[in-house]
Amino acid sequence: MGSVGSLYSLVLSLVVILLAMSSNVDVGGEKLASVDFEIFGNVQGVCFRMYTEDQGKKLGVNGWVKNTREGTVVGQLQGPHDKVKEMKVWLSTVGSPSSRIDHAEFSNERDIPKLEIHGFGTRY
Repeated sequence: MGSVGSLYSLVLSLVVILLAMSSNVDVGGEKLASVDFEIFGNVQGVCFRMYTEDQGKKLGVNGWVKNTREGTVVGQLQGPHDKVKEMKVWLSTVGSPSSRIDHAEFSNERDIPKLEIHGFGTRY
């Protein structure tokens, strides 16, 4: 009877973990957000993508970044609301050391039930 109880406890624990993973709450209990961005200014040829990728990884935000033919940088961020907000501030005001950010536009901001992007990378 003891092994059946242990098996029941294990299955119950797995169900709880799977429910938490499928909800819009990450492991830390924070809701998840997604937002697209476009950064205008002198943001190409100044390692902006590299610094953005590094900052995203440092904050634990998932996403991607890419240069455009129009001379801007676009991308998407996903993660806990507070970390996404912190990354938006960084994109709007800091960037890479040699960059000049004229303005940043954020769109398609939404809550997400789970991460759709894993890791942070540069797209080409």
